[in-house]
Amino acid sequence: MRITFWQPALCGAVVAAALLYDGSPAKAHHAFGSEFDANSPVLLKGKIAKIEWVNPHTWIHIEIKKDDGAKEIWMVEGGSPNTLLRRGANKNTFPEGTEVVVDGYQARDHNEKRANARNVTFADGRKLFLGMTGTGAPDPEKFDADKAKTLNKDK
Repeated sequence: MRITFWQPALCGAVVAAALLYDGSPAKAHHAFGSEFDANSPVLLKGKIAKIEWVNPHTWIHIEIKKDDGAKEIWMVEGGSPNTLLRRGANKNTFPEGTEVVVDGYQARDHNEKRANARNVTFADGRKLFLGMTGTGAPDPEKFDADKAKTLNKDK
């Protein structure tokens, strides 16, 4: 059997790839600005309808009562479960029916009822930072509540 120049090179590349592979799935992540609008802050006031404690992001579903009495559900993206665990939260921190105020940023598509959370504030005054840092997210210290569109169940 005659060995060509490409066979050892190909074999070496396969061995190198196998040695570098750590067994974990490929990780892809979106930048904040690809999905959310930093110029559209929102304040969502309502009750937790559901929590999704899943990777790569947690999702809190909040029932908002509109001015006309109609209800709508907003999906609010939070940090990863691991990030929230490090901040002292777990899925039991968000029981269904709990009154909350979430400040964050609306999805780029304003027809969607989705937002990226910055903070969640509970009725007893506890505040938990849910947001992301990096990936283009706005500075968590610079949320302008005066410019936020408020969606309130108490209107």
